[in-house]
Amino acid sequence: MISSLISPNFPFPSLKSNSSRPPPKPSLSFPKPILCFHHRNPNIFENSSKPIGIFIKTILESNPDRVLFREVKKREGNGGKRGVSLVGSNQMLLLCGLGYWVQGFRCFPWLALNFHMAHYLNLHPSLLQLVQNSGNLPMVAKPLYGILSDALYIGGARRVPYISIGVLLQVLSWGSLALIPVAGEALPALMACVLLSNLGASITEVAKDALVAEYGQTNKICGLQSYTFMALAVGGVLGNFIGGYNLLSSPPRKMFLLFSILLSLQLSVSLATREESLGLVQLPEPDVHGKSIMENVRNQISELVTVISDPSVSRPLAWIVASIAIVPLLSGSIFCYQTQCLNLDPSIIGMSRVVSQLVLLSVTVLYDRHWKRVPMKKLIGMVQILYSFSFLLDIVLVKQINLKLGISNELFALCFSGLAETIAQFKLLPFSVLFASLSPKGCEGSLISFFASAVCLSSIVSGFLGIGLASLIGIRSGNYSSLPVGILIQFIAALLPLTCIHFVPMKSPVLEREKKRVMSRRSRKNRRVGRVMYSGSVCAYRRERESEIQG
Repeated sequence: MISSLISPNFPFPSLKSNSSRPPPKPSLSFPKPILCFHHRNPNIFENSSKPIGIFIKTILESNPDRVLFREVKKREGNGGKRGVSLVGSNQMLLLCGLGYWVQGFRCFPWLALNFHMAHYLNLHPSLLQLVQNSGNLPMVAKPLYGILSDALYIGGARRVPYISIGVLLQVLSWGSLALIPVAGEALPALMACVLLSNLGASITEVAKDALVAEYGQTNKICGLQSYTFMALAVGGVLGNFIGGYNLLSSPPRKMFLLFSILLSLQLSVSLATREESLGLVQLPEPDVHGKSIMENVRNQISELVTVISDPSVSRPLAWIVASIAIVPLLSGSIFCYQTQCLNLDPSIIGMSRVVSQLVLLSVTVLYDRHWKRVPMKKLIGMVQILYSFSFLLDIVLVKQINLKLGISNELFALCFSGLAETIAQFKLLPFSVLFASLSPKGCEGSLISFFASAVCLSSIVSGFLGIGLASLIGIRSGNYSSLPVGILIQFIAALLPLTCIHFVPMKSPVLEREKKRVMSRRSRKNRRVGRVMYSGSVCAYRRERESEIQG
């Protein structure tokens, strides 16, 4: 046995063949520690308590106090270390988890605002859709907020302070609509509050998205954006569910006040969070004394332009923007048709959004569990086809085909009314994961905000195209006979981006990361095993491959 070759006083077996010269008698005092750097097969790392081998086990049993053993910890697939919790995970969960939940809950006051404009202010369907899309104009300036977040520090931090500023602006806007009567009655004052609310929401979203991307890169976590979509969907479910029933018994101003209180809670959480507690790599703060703020901003813009010029970023970005902008949305006309012609109850409208958000939550979980390993081009192509065919469900409702099938208007609207919007939201998730993985260090806010701004601008273009289409084909309040023609145009327009699907990358970031991990494991198997040092002497050895031994 190997253990019989080891003397009680000398823990190492003989490494050389016997010769005429006797070996020097080893010292029993061990003036220097024994360092054993033993690189094992990475497949053995599953149990850190498993013995390395008979040789190392004998060393540890003979001289447990004299041997220093360095064990390599294996990184798990999600980027964390086994048995080690991520730094700042609880703070991130509270700050960003609550933030994205509140962002999804914004449908609660917006549902009340849409009914307020449609029933109390009696706005024309096209004017209602114009107000909705014009209120999103602050979202277009998201790249500016992202550049400022990357280049301009506030109190030594560049993410959390911007979250607080954005939430504060939202509190002021919705609080004014709740407490100042003229703010909700006069259209100019209402538009000012809507613009201020979306300005604050856009600043907060940019800072949160950049913070999540930076946290994922620091801790080697790919696909963290799927959890943000889950929080958004949960907030949307509760917001639409509560909002639909509150409209029956509560005035819109009360709903604005409740949302303002919720925003105040989010503001207190962001003010109590310190960015350094999140465990992120602190970049050197720009020297604003040596050079102006504008120079820092110009440098950040130059870096953003360099990143966007990369074909791996520009091509998928161009596709997602074009696929949204090319489809004329008729959301205002559909909403007015459901409330004015079909006389659907507000609770039905709210519950239909609840079903949509539940579907979004379900498909997001499926993406996180299974679909993120599907080739991205194949996944996006299937989603775009489903998106185009989802418009045809509106024709079923407008033509009342559902009544011929024995399905009531309430049930059909409850199950299928918001399906197209749900698919459109889910289509953004793979691209969010892609751009978050491609954003370089220090440019997370700029690239993610540019993506969000481009998507928002394409949505505004889509909305204005819908307004023009409604006016062109003669859709107006009380006359929706040409609405099916507009829906067919939407269906055809949604199929056109499939002709340029080659702009979408074939492989997802998760597949690329797993491929690199497998290649890294293979390379580790072929590395030099290590060396053993005892009292200054070095005995280098290399583990023979089994194929070589058999040969």
